[in-house]
Amino acid sequence: MLRFWQDKQRAINGRRRIAESDLLGLAIIGGSVGALLARQMFRHKTRKEPFSTYLLLILVAQIGGLIGWFLL
Repeated sequence: MLRFWQDKQRAINGRRRIAESDLLGLAIIGGSVGALLARQMFRHKTRKEPFSTYLLLILVAQIGGLIGWFLL
């Protein structure tokens, strides 16, 4: 969530932004729920494509992995 807030502040202030690949990388390593919450809280990157699609795919993959883990 912190990195989304920082990126939003940078966007507001016209400063260099955080790369979308970095934000998606944080989602991949377990921050997908926080990323989705931050998008809504800060109203940041809510309509950005393909970022939104990638983030949802990451979340679905993580949920699938958890389901698979617990069913084994």
